[in-house]
Amino acid sequence: MKLVSVSQMRAIEQEANAAGLTYAQMMENAGFNLAREVIRLTEQESMNEYDEIYVLGLVGPGNNGGDTLVALANLAELGLKATACLVNRKSEHDPLIDRLLEKGGEIFSVAWKDGLTQLREHLQTCDILLDGVLGTGAKLPLKEEIASVLEMVRYTLELLDQPPLVVAVDCPSGVDCDTGAVAPQTIPADVTVTMAAVKRGLLALPAYEMVGDLRVVGIGDLTTLSSWREILDEVASGERVAALLPKRKADAHKGTFGTAVVVAGSVNYTGAALLAGKAAYRSGAGLVTLAIPASLHPALAGHLPEATWILLPHELGVIASSAADVLAQSLNRATAMLIGPGFGLEETTREFLERLLMADSVVKVSPRRIGFLREAETKEEPTKLSLPPLVFDADGLKLLAKIEDWAKRLPTPTILTPHPGEMSVLTDLSVEEIQRDRLAIARRFAAEWGHVIVLKGAFTVIAAPDGRTATIPVATPALARAGTGDVLAGLIVGLRAQGMEAYEAALAGAWIHAQAGLAAAHSVGNSASVLAGDVLDAIQQVLGELFAILRHRP
Repeated sequence: MKLVSVSQMRAIEQEANAAGLTYAQMMENAGFNLAREVIRLTEQESMNEYDEIYVLGLVGPGNNGGDTLVALANLAELGLKATACLVNRKSEHDPLIDRLLEKGGEIFSVAWKDGLTQLREHLQTCDILLDGVLGTGAKLPLKEEIASVLEMVRYTLELLDQPPLVVAVDCPSGVDCDTGAVAPQTIPADVTVTMAAVKRGLLALPAYEMVGDLRVVGIGDLTTLSSWREILDEVASGERVAALLPKRKADAHKGTFGTAVVVAGSVNYTGAALLAGKAAYRSGAGLVTLAIPASLHPALAGHLPEATWILLPHELGVIASSAADVLAQSLNRATAMLIGPGFGLEETTREFLERLLMADSVVKVSPRRIGFLREAETKEEPTKLSLPPLVFDADGLKLLAKIEDWAKRLPTPTILTPHPGEMSVLTDLSVEEIQRDRLAIARRFAAEWGHVIVLKGAFTVIAAPDGRTATIPVATPALARAGTGDVLAGLIVGLRAQGMEAYEAALAGAWIHAQAGLAAAHSVGNSASVLAGDVLDAIQQVLGELFAILRHRP
């Protein structure tokens, strides 16, 4: 799914019209596909036979009203009761209205202080309400006439014991589709059926809280249009992520699915390594190795018997600078490595990172011993350190920022997973500047640094150095809990270890993580009680649903 601004969508439609896909045909396609989504909803909600279902459409004067009229005509033809309530739209000489009437539909008009009683009566009996009053070009504040009608509808719906299912056409009326601002009269939707692409404002607060279940339908073939192809921003979806998952053949072995090394933990943050390691395994990695301060091993080993371990030198429970030499001896089979969860910010750990990342560094690796050679008879062999694909998270990012030219020292592309505070440390921008336009900030620094960025938070943004971005269409307080970032980092490194490219691994990991947060909240019964471990446990459910998508593909 593409993510567009209002001006980008307008340019796409203009080019399509000039190329022969006329505005009228785009409206026909949009209305037909909207009607199809309504039918799917009736089936999902186990509604009655078609001739017993009543669909009421609020039809405004613009193109959204036209889409709604086309949908109503299609629904009437299928046998549903379809009525258009015209809101500031003239009924004379409108072929769309004429067609609805020909198909057996009905119409009535409502304006400010006129016809509201009739509309209230229809709202009490309809099963589905189509909100097609205002479209993506609406500007706030709303004009008084439109605002009064929307306000009455919203108030009436709130009073009903069994309100109709509200379906917004392209966007809920009263939403600014660029900024996400919302008019107070906006009717909250259960489902928003948006046309061709997701508008940016729909994935911004407070608009997101009005959108409900977001679905995208086509308006015609846009793939040949330059204005369409130039859009590099996408919205992650289950279909997209399912297609990215590594194939799991029957004759596979653990080596098939890679080895993820998780370098994590300190005496104050023992659980971070465990959460990340378990998540890497849950993602499907064949082998997970935890590289931790040696003093943590007794506390952790029994909780993840499937893991192997690298016990690192430490200073009072934090990774020591000399640990680079020890880690280097165990990287020959690593296919991806996560660095940073639970590190702490001690100087000795920063020195460990700097030594690990020095492009021209030579570390001392002890040769394999045969028999019972005495210690004095063995020699350390200098070797060039070759790092596997990297994921950097948490305190690892803050320590990274203290290393000169850090971006140039990382193998490209490394995946960086900062939350806004960590992004502020990396960029010297304020959190407010970052949050003001998360998409632009992530895109800018991904290109500048040459690495993939996962800017965490509500509507997590993934940005690649080549300009591609993906937005995760989820904002939930279920993930506002310590340790959930460790789960995300573990997911990403596990997918990367299985051979996925950096951008794709980051996109898939972030989407699975967000869905696991939603699933955990549903399982627990509320978002406040969700722990990072609950999110971890929900990964298997989300992956099961993704593999089900693959099984049902033609």
